[in-house]
Amino acid sequence: MGSAANLEDVPSNDLMAELMRRMKCANKPSKRVILVGPPGSGKGTQSPVIKDEYCLCHLATGDMLRAAVVAKTPLGIKAKEAMDKGELVSDDLVVGIIDEAMKKPSCQKGFILDGFPRTVAQAEKLDEMLEKQGTKIDKVLNFEIDDKILEERITGRWIHPSSGRTYHSKFAPPKVLGLDDVTGEPLIQRKDDTAEVLKSRLEAFHRQTEPVINYYSKKNVVATVHAEKPPKEVTTEVEKALSS
Repeated sequence: MGSAANLEDVPSNDLMAELMRRMKCANKPSKRVILVGPPGSGKGTQSPVIKDEYCLCHLATGDMLRAAVVAKTPLGIKAKEAMDKGELVSDDLVVGIIDEAMKKPSCQKGFILDGFPRTVAQAEKLDEMLEKQGTKIDKVLNFEIDDKILEERITGRWIHPSSGRTYHSKFAPPKVLGLDDVTGEPLIQRKDDTAEVLKSRLEAFHRQTEPVINYYSKKNVVATVHAEKPPKEVTTEVEKALSS
């Protein structure tokens, strides 16, 4: 919204809406939540629901890194150096970017972390940083789903590139196989949605990220969500987990 000086240029409706949102949020308990689950388990569907219901900010580390690089923040400059060399951005850098983001007013009530931590080492660094701030992770939502269900979910996805319309060969098929309902143009499958790519991503998830769930289980903050259920039922499970 810009600095306070520019507030007079903001339409009244927008100001009132933001004021009402903040008043509603003032009574919400603060929460720091991590979403863990394999690709396609529905984390992206649930995070906006959690964000709005609990007034949290959504920290997607990939997006935050790109934003820091574009904004040329000190951490962003370091991250760009690593990326330009083809190296992975260090865990300390990512945690530093999360640390910076947490200071924003939108993160006042806490955050949802998605896509991080992916390893136990990252989880330990994140916990160290939070401890310095006098906070900790309140809940880790483990989106549990069978690999076979995921494969059916993901490899059946087809997209109409120019409009972004999505179809599923089993759950939401187009009227004519392989063609968009509106334009009749061919549908494509994203590179990430093929069985081979999914297999390697799932292997990486089981190898690296499942130990993160065990790490947080020892701290008694993990709640398992049955991610194969329809989205509304998953939302109910998520809300139940976050209210306990």
